[in-house]
Amino acid sequence: MKRILFVASLIVVSAIAMPVSAKKKKEKNQQAPVEAVAVEEPVILASSADTLSYIAGKTATNGLIPFIQQQYKVDTAYMADFAKGYEEAVAKINDPKYAAYIAGVQIAQMAKQRIFPSMNADLQGTEYALTEELFHKGFTASLKNDNSIYADSTARKIFETKVNAIKKAQQEEYIQQNTSWLKENATKEGVKTTPSGLQYKVLTAGTGETPKATDKVTVKYEGKLIDGTVFDSSYKRNPQTSSFKCNEVIKGWTEALTMMPVGSKWELYIPQELAYGERPAGKIKPYSTLIFTVELEGIESEKKPEAKTETKTAETKAKAKTAKITKKK
Repeated sequence: MKRILFVASLIVVSAIAMPVSAKKKKEKNQQAPVEAVAVEEPVILASSADTLSYIAGKTATNGLIPFIQQQYKVDTAYMADFAKGYEEAVAKINDPKYAAYIAGVQIAQMAKQRIFPSMNADLQGTEYALTEELFHKGFTASLKNDNSIYADSTARKIFETKVNAIKKAQQEEYIQQNTSWLKENATKEGVKTTPSGLQYKVLTAGTGETPKATDKVTVKYEGKLIDGTVFDSSYKRNPQTSSFKCNEVIKGWTEALTMMPVGSKWELYIPQELAYGERPAGKIKPYSTLIFTVELEGIESEKKPEAKTETKTAETKAKAKTAKITKKK
């Protein structure tokens, strides 16, 4: 009995005498939960159909990585997370609650990458440039039917009115810039102005024939805006020439081409009324003055229809004559 008590006393003393660090370490080890490691079930291919199904899945991923990188901006360092999301979606895709959640994720991506930038495009650089965080708060408020600040219809009306007013002011300013530029350009040496408002400067005087509106011509050209932005250039293509009828292009071009002798190189300054007007065209904004360098290379002659020729040869005629004679007999 004494020995038992002695041993017990030693255990107590040892526990008291244990270094604090060792004791804390022991407590820490006891408190730290053991993280469960998910063990994937082994893939068992028990039949030919199983095998084909498995390799079909492998085959279906061909080209997927570049697609998700470009379309979904996925960092390939997180492919394990991508795979986890895929597996979870496959398991829950028929659950209405989960389907709604996934749709929300996809719409969020669309809103962030396309809807917000598009709606903010005309407001950038103004005092009304959109704040993305508040944009998303308004977006979700509408989804939750939260009209505590603005009703949807009121918000829509205010936004459209404000954006239209900003666009109108920007257009008026842009029109004024282009009009002022043309007015100043008309005073420069060598620039001539026609009654229509077309301005041009002869860089090289050609000596060839001058085309008619219905003629097809071959040209080299480069087009830019008054800020120097190049929006088209035949010089960057192979071949460098382009061909079209003079009356199949904008009015400013038609007028200029029908004044240019072949071999000419002119610089054209076309007001928006003789160009695209209020219509946008690629990099060309509405109401833009267009500046073109144009070289008239030649006029394509029209191909005349070939005259009908006698298709029968002497031999054919002879055979026909023989056939007629034989028929009479």
